[in-house]
Amino acid sequence: MSLSEPQRSTDEWMLHLGNQLRALRIRSGLDQTELAALANSSTGAIKNLENGKGSSLKTLIKVIRALNRTDWLELLAPMLSISPMQILKAKHKNPPRMKVYRARRAKTDHG
Repeated sequence: MSLSEPQRSTDEWMLHLGNQLRALRIRSGLDQTELAALANSSTGAIKNLENGKGSSLKTLIKVIRALNRTDWLELLAPMLSISPMQILKAKHKNPPRMKVYRARRAKTDHG
């Protein structure tokens, strides 16, 4: 999706992902019951997922693993690395200023 295209709503993304999972399941030669057994999930959960009607993140991950597409998960959350320069810069940043409380002087009477 390019930046010029309108963004999809959450429901549209759910339907799109469900369609992708359905196509992958069919390409793998599985019916919904077989996929449910492989994913240790219910057939109803697979139907809901494929129809974009919602499912838990756990079910989504189970299905993706059962379909041998964990590469999708890696694309969602790629490993972030920190360069040595970023570590050095972070060490040299000043800590947040702390409020300093000074001891109060005793008042004396002048007079």
